[in-house]
Parts: sequence; C-alpha cells; structure tokens
Amino acid sequence: MQLLGEILIADGVLTEYQLMEAVNEQRARGQTLGRTLVERGMISEPQLVRALSQQVGMEFVELGNFPIDRVAVAMVPEAMCRRHTALPISVSEGTLKVAMSNPANVMALDDIQAITRLHVVPVVATHDDVLAAIDRYCRSDAELEDLQGEIGNEPGEMDLASMGSVIEDDAPIVRFVNLIISQAIQDRASDIHVEPAENHVRIRYRIDGVLHEMQRAPKATQNGMISRIKIISEIDIAERRKPQDGRLSVTHQGRKVDLRVATLPTVWGEKVVMRILDNATATMALEDLGLSDDNSKLFAESYSKPYGMILVTGPTGSGKSTTLYATLNQIARPEINVITVEDPVEYRIPGINQVQVNPKAGMTFAAALRSILRADPDVVLLGEIRDGETAQIAIEAALTGHLVLSTLHTNDAPSAITRLIEMGIEPFLVGSAIDCVVAQRLARRLCPQCREEREIDAAAVPERLRGAISTPVLNLWFPVGCSHCSQTGYRGRLALHEVMVVNEEIERLAVTRASSAEIARAAASGGMQSLLMDGWAKTQDGLTSLEELLRVVK
Repeated sequence: MQLLGEILIADGVLTEYQLMEAVNEQRARGQTLGRTLVERGMISEPQLVRALSQQVGMEFVELGNFPIDRVAVAMVPEAMCRRHTALPISVSEGTLKVAMSNPANVMALDDIQAITRLHVVPVVATHDDVLAAIDRYCRSDAELEDLQGEIGNEPGEMDLASMGSVIEDDAPIVRFVNLIISQAIQDRASDIHVEPAENHVRIRYRIDGVLHEMQRAPKATQNGMISRIKIISEIDIAERRKPQDGRLSVTHQGRKVDLRVATLPTVWGEKVVMRILDNATATMALEDLGLSDDNSKLFAESYSKPYGMILVTGPTGSGKSTTLYATLNQIARPEINVITVEDPVEYRIPGINQVQVNPKAGMTFAAALRSILRADPDVVLLGEIRDGETAQIAIEAALTGHLVLSTLHTNDAPSAITRLIEMGIEPFLVGSAIDCVVAQRLARRLCPQCREEREIDAAAVPERLRGAISTPVLNLWFPVGCSHCSQTGYRGRLALHEVMVVNEEIERLAVTRASSAEIARAAASGGMQSLLMDGWAKTQDGLTSLEELLRVVK
C-alpha cells in the first residue's frame, strides 16, 4: 500500500521538505500525520480525504460538483442518512453508490442494504460535504410534503385575519414558497410555473427548455402562495383581474439570484411565472455561445464596426438576450458610451447605462430611444423592435454613426429584412442600415456521461438533410439517460446559429422588396450556413441528437 506522504507528493500537494517537517512535528505531538498536515494548513480537509481514499483504493467524490440522483436519495430515509452520515448518490443496474465520511462503518452499509435490497458500494466524501448534501437533498422534499400538510387546513380565501400567514417569516406558506424557489434554482430551472387547476395547484419547472411537473399542492394553498409571491415581488395583491409584473431577489448558496415575476388571470385563479435570471449570463463571453468558426468570424466583422445595425432573431426563450449581452461584453470599453433600453432590465451590468421602459410614464421604446440619441451614445442596445416607430428611429441611428444592437421576432435571418419593410421602413434604408442578422435556436445538449454512438442508415435521415450526407452509413450520438442528467439523456443547452451578413446582392433584393426565400438563396450563395446545417454539424460532433435538432428546427 502506498504511504499517505508519497501520495500527497505525487499529487503535487506537498514537497518532500514540507513532508519531513510535518513528520517531525507529528512525532512530537503524538498525532496522525494527516491531522498534523491539516492543522498546520499545509493541506485542506478534502485533500486529506482524497489522499486517504486513494491509499485504501476507494473512489473519492466532491458532492458539491457531483450530479446526485434524487431517485437514489429517496431510497433511504433521512433519519438513517443523518445517523450514519451517509447519502445515496446514484443507482444503476442493482448497485447503489453511497457517499460516506466513514466507509469502514459496516453497520451503516448493512442497514442501507437491508432497506434498499441493493448491492451497496461506498465512496468517500468529506464529513461536511455529506452533511451539506443531506440538508440540500433530503430536507427540501420532506419539508415540502410536511408543509403541504400544514397549509392544507388553512382558509381558502385570503382575508385580514389570515394575511399574517403570508407575511411572517416562519409561516408554513412562506417556507413553502421559499423551498419551491430554492429547489428550482438547485435543479437548474429557467422558469417556475405556478398553475391553478380546478382541484389543485400544479408547480412545474422548465429545465433545459422542457417543462417538468414537480409538485401538486392542495387547492387551499393557492391564494396564500400567490399572495406571498406578490408581496415579495412588490405586486399589488388586491388586483386579480389583470396581468402584473414584478421582480424579486433571493440569495441561494451564497450567490444572488434575480427572478422576474409575471401574473396572468385564468379561469381557476392567477397563474404565476417566475423567470430565474442567472447573473452569470450577463458576464458570458462570446466564446461560450457555441458559434462555429465561420459564423464567429462573420459576426466579429460586424460588431467590430463603429456603426450599423446588428439584429438577433428567434422565438421567445431562444437566448437572444444572452447573445446581445455577450456581444455587449465584448465591445464595451471605458472610452465608449453604451446605453441600453430594455423591458424589463433583466441583468444589471456595471459601467453600462441601462434604461427601463415605462409605458405608463410615457417612456416607450421609441420615446426612450429618441432621448438617448441626444445623450451621445456610441453603442445602443434596444431590447426589442416592436413597432414601426421604434424601427424607424433605430434605423436612422444606425445610419448616423451609432452601432445599434436589437432583437426581432422572426423565424430565420432573411425574414428580418422583409419584416422591417412590412413595418413601414423604406426598403433602401433597411438594406443600408442592417449589417448583420443572427438567427438562433436553443437545443438540448447530449449528456456527456451517457451519450451513445450508433451506426444508422443514411436513408433513415430526413430528406432535407440528405444533401449534406455523402456516405451510406452514419455514426450519430443518441441520448441514453443516467443520474448525471436525471435519466433524460440531456444536460444543458447549446445554441444553433444562422449568421447573415448583408452584402450588395441582399441590399439590392431589399430595395426591390424581394421575398425572404429569394434573400435566403442569395445569403446561402454568399456563404450563410442555415440553422439546420449548423445544427447538423453539431449533431455529427455529438453535441446534440438528430431528434432534438428536428424538434427545434422545423
């Protein structure tokens, strides 16, 4: 068996001189070498546990980064997990993997094996990591069930007598809402849907673009839950007949997370959707967007110019704002003046002037844009072009020496030209002002832990892709499902792009009011790669599946 000191030296954690010092001190103190090294600050507790696990030939896991399987967690009662400081973290083919701070605890292994009737394999983790994971994964589900029982007996209608139950910090309804939000952030959800039905309230999370039902709360919780969300979002709780918007901030595991809240009256009560805004998005780099080399080069040539218009198009939730923020991070410098007009301002970015649209006060997109053009901007980010007036001012700004970034709702890049002309903009202005249009979609990324490569017949591929296939047999990757991806086969998302640079031919077609199909043909002959072809290249690289590509690109 390799000695602890040899392992630490081989891993580069200690030098031979440091080890000799620690050995001498250990002998003087009469304690173990590992404890001496930790107390002197020469290694951390996780480094010691990792080295000890290596010494005895066992796997070491850092639970903070490990994708813990909730199905495995549910197999062992919380009380038993706490008693033995052990947590099931994955289950596969009759084997249950259990993280333990003391893997030599035979009694714990016997108890877990008896209750699960599975072969138990222990892995090593630090004591603090195991306790934190138990708190995170056992407490939430159990407490949600307990809280549903507690608040199931509360009054169905809110009145002055029951208002205190949605204000007090330790009230069941308050803890219930807090747990729903923290669970969603923990599960990497982008949206929380609270949906009243006839006999219950359905709670769904959107994870990687797909909605999953997570909870069904009693109907009696509906009014209290929605009132609590309205209070913390600073929304009028007395108004239930019209849609309202609000915002709130929470602290989750030491980091601040913002949520944008929207209410919508339905026949069974108010539906609430909370969009979780990860502030990491605001600091994302362009390299993280997944642009292909050719598309990245074309896009860089456009945003490097001092004037012109860059449009990002796509449906709601396709990552348009993320692309704009990443572009802004690339071009924003202390020597230029950057002003944004947004509805709402989703991410606060230091050093950038951000303007919130307020139609009630007369601060529309058009009014705000007209005003900020007198504030000497170099770069203008316009959250969305919604009407002809806004489009006209944005086009004029791009033609008079400003770099304008904005979004537009179209299905592909060529359609952006015809859409602006339909809004009433003169065709010659559209062709002159627009420099680049980026269309994008978000597809689910294949789980790197369980994806599987298979051979398929080229004839099985849809006809619209066959022109890009030159062999009778293809090797493509398929989703399988494991604990890392919650058995979905996918984890995270990636963007598919279509970058159209407006050249002389496209400008001429715009002036003649040509159709989007004609513009698309001209763009393709000029080097534009369509959304489908960009997605096909990423499918062949094993980043996503053919099924997912065909789901997002019709």
